[in-house]
Amino acid sequence: MPVVHLASDHAGHALKDLIARELPRLGFTVTDHGTDSCESCDYPEFAHKLCDAVLAEKGRGILVCGSGIGMSMAANRHDGIRAALCATELHARLSRLHNDANVLCLGARITGDELALAIVAAFLETSFEGGRHQRRIDQITPRA
Repeated sequence: MPVVHLASDHAGHALKDLIARELPRLGFTVTDHGTDSCESCDYPEFAHKLCDAVLAEKGRGILVCGSGIGMSMAANRHDGIRAALCATELHARLSRLHNDANVLCLGARITGDELALAIVAAFLETSFEGGRHQRRIDQITPRA
């Protein structure tokens, strides 16, 4: 089974655990990079751990924090990571189809559990279209 990397801060811990329980049903193995509690912590630490693993394995990951914004900002600091903050299934599908996103970011305080699971499924079940979209992705590079 393909691996999906998961990480969250304290605000996203409960949703991360829910997603971790659902992923095997979707045919995925989970690698959990923390946090392991609801005690206050710093989201960049967990975003960086997950992104390092996604890049090393050329895989996919899911980051969860309160809004999803902080995690997406931290993740997109990594060359090769294309993190997409998604609030709908359509966002998730398009992030994969057109942008070949390799990290999904979710806001636990913004997105309900049922919708979050639907977004995760859409993200993981959608493949990159390639073609003209690859040319655009090739133009995404870190700027000094």
